[in-house]
Amino acid sequence: ALEALKKMLALKAKVIRAGNLMSIDTRFIVPGDIVVLEIGEKVPADIYLLETESLQIDESVLTGESVPVSKETGVLPQATSLAEQKNMAFMGTIVTNGYGRGLVVATGMQTEFGQIARLTQEVKEEESPLKKRLNVLGRRIGEISLVIALLVVILGIVQKRPLLEMLLVGISLAVAAIPEGLPAVVTMTLALGVKNMVKRNCLLRNLTASEGLGATSVICTDKTGTLTKNEMTVKLIYTPDKFYEVSGEGYQPKGDFLHNAQPVDLSKELGLFLLLKTGLLCNRAVLKKTEQGWQVLGDPTEGALVVAANKAKIFKKDISCETCPLITEFSFTSVRKRMTVIYHYPEKNIAYVKGAPEVLLPLCQSYQRNGEIKELTKTDQEYFNQVYKDMAAKGLRILALAYKEIPLEITHFIAEKVEKNLIFLGFAGIVDPPRPEVKAAMERAKNAGIEVIMMTGDSPLTALAVAREISLFSPKAIRGTEIEKLDEASLRKILQTTKVFARVNPAHKLKVVDILQKQGHITAMTGDGVNDAPALKKANIGIAMGIKGTDVAKEAADIVLLDDNFASIVSGVEEGRREYDNIQRFTRYLLSSNFAEIVAIAGAMFLKLPLILLPVQILWMNLITDGMTALALGMEPPAKDVMHRPPRDPQQPILSKKVFLIILAIGIWMGVTTIFSFSHYLGSENMLSKARTIAFTGIIIFEKINVFNFRSFRFNLWDIGFFSNPFLIIAWLITVSLQIMVVYFPPLQHILHTVPLNLADWGLIFILGIPILIAGEIFKFLRKQH
Repeated sequence: ALEALKKMLALKAKVIRAGNLMSIDTRFIVPGDIVVLEIGEKVPADIYLLETESLQIDESVLTGESVPVSKETGVLPQATSLAEQKNMAFMGTIVTNGYGRGLVVATGMQTEFGQIARLTQEVKEEESPLKKRLNVLGRRIGEISLVIALLVVILGIVQKRPLLEMLLVGISLAVAAIPEGLPAVVTMTLALGVKNMVKRNCLLRNLTASEGLGATSVICTDKTGTLTKNEMTVKLIYTPDKFYEVSGEGYQPKGDFLHNAQPVDLSKELGLFLLLKTGLLCNRAVLKKTEQGWQVLGDPTEGALVVAANKAKIFKKDISCETCPLITEFSFTSVRKRMTVIYHYPEKNIAYVKGAPEVLLPLCQSYQRNGEIKELTKTDQEYFNQVYKDMAAKGLRILALAYKEIPLEITHFIAEKVEKNLIFLGFAGIVDPPRPEVKAAMERAKNAGIEVIMMTGDSPLTALAVAREISLFSPKAIRGTEIEKLDEASLRKILQTTKVFARVNPAHKLKVVDILQKQGHITAMTGDGVNDAPALKKANIGIAMGIKGTDVAKEAADIVLLDDNFASIVSGVEEGRREYDNIQRFTRYLLSSNFAEIVAIAGAMFLKLPLILLPVQILWMNLITDGMTALALGMEPPAKDVMHRPPRDPQQPILSKKVFLIILAIGIWMGVTTIFSFSHYLGSENMLSKARTIAFTGIIIFEKINVFNFRSFRFNLWDIGFFSNPFLIIAWLITVSLQIMVVYFPPLQHILHTVPLNLADWGLIFILGIPILIAGEIFKFLRKQH
């Protein structure tokens, strides 16, 4: 991540030293240098702006917000958030428009960019919940196996058994107690899970990330591009006539204009036509269709106006021609907050103007209603001001539009004169709409007991509006500057109800994640910019955006989201839960099989019987037959209630006390049954080989029957479907076939010390084994009833 941070920085910069303009390596820039910024350049340091001319900077790598920020000179309060510091240019950001000159105030690690690098270095990555649980389980299994082996060996010595035999018994018990196939099966299951996660548009950067995502109890998500489409769209238009809703999604120029939910005839809506035409002509953005779909080249907000006009079948090529050319433009600046273009027509010149409502409305002298020009009174102006405030309260970004006719005899244009006595046309309400699938994903997350917290660099008003649309309920939005003032106890209390945080920076995200983790939550954090790297690394599961994410964010993350879609995260949670459930299934299955082997070996010792299973036979069971069925058990589809139960407790062991008792009971049953079949055939010294073959084959068949018990502890086989996991059926048939080969194929007979069995022997084995499955199904049925 740190290497990717370094690559993002500019290599050369223009500075003024001793009155001379020169280009130097950015490494040699020092505080106090005067730096010149031009379009297309990377900002080489943190710079306090002294002069700007239509300067706009893309700060998405720092704030996560895709709309370029207009810069201006001046002094701001010390507590101003990063996203609102319009008098500063920050290292690593890109100049998209205009010109600027400023004083270097910070370089290297002292810059905002450098602070992110420092935070990224300091953050320690959290170990995944699965790794923690498996480490604990591994230690306990190792300790238990050593104790059991030692006790049985001591017992054998007390019984005065031969030392070589006791050595074999000790080795057999150690081999039986440790599930040798478990690490391989866990790894293979997680590896297969990578493929399933890619199908859900989640690319894993480490194997345990999917399981960790499944354990997530809180998802901290960005807004722009994750919850929303990152495609600015005109959704509401107001003319002094009426309100119009605009349908359609994204940048595709298809949609209708609705008034009172009914489509309007655009040929009869002169006010709407003029507003759309003004928005199209007073514009530099270009709409293009590419292989990836419709895309806007230029400012996204201007692009939204182009798309709206195209939806009304108004195209620039039709209304701008050689006989009516563009003759003058007064560009948008952060000071003017408006843009004006003047077109020449045969009878007159027309100025088309767009800008911030609070700036443009005072410049208007009249307004157009139903094709008539009416005087703009103070009452009208107050009413229009309230209209735009009401629209802004819905989270819309508002642009006012106006025009003015200019006599042909005027050939010298001055902005201050042109932009006076304008005719007001109305407002365009622009929004980055939520992804259509996000609302359903929010509902799924809620059903799964997962909290969702929005953390955005956008304004509180916009953040709350989007939250309402996607059913993310929060009484208010907390600003980043407020987070700084809150102590841990206060923020912890706020997090219980507040789910929207706006104008946040990296330190704010880290603070929230840290408190959530201290509360015992497993946190997933999404991010795309450089500013997200520390929080991505700190979170239990960091999720970077694959489309608009920076290399820095991807390097710091555990998962890369291929479609930048929040719904894919929730889908990934389902897959993660499935994987953990399956890891629990086959771990419990393997331990029940191993415990049965321990009971059989130790029980035979207590009963002073010969060694019931040889070490090579135990290895065959643990690595070949059990390993294959355990891996197939890892392919079990998700349970039908997987997204209707709360996240598991991160402190919950893989084996709870209740589950351990069930495994104990099953292991004793299979072990005792194996001893019974062994002793039943043990009549004389000549029968030892057959008795051992019966015990060896019997315990394998018992385990293969028992595997169906572990498909679910909550649902019966008829609920989940006997054939719903075809991989298990195939693995079952293969392992039983392999055991048949071991019994009848001479080379394998020699290696594993077996003798042939007759049909009656097989019948006895299955008669003893079937009750294991019947008892399991009765247990599940009774559990469901209560």
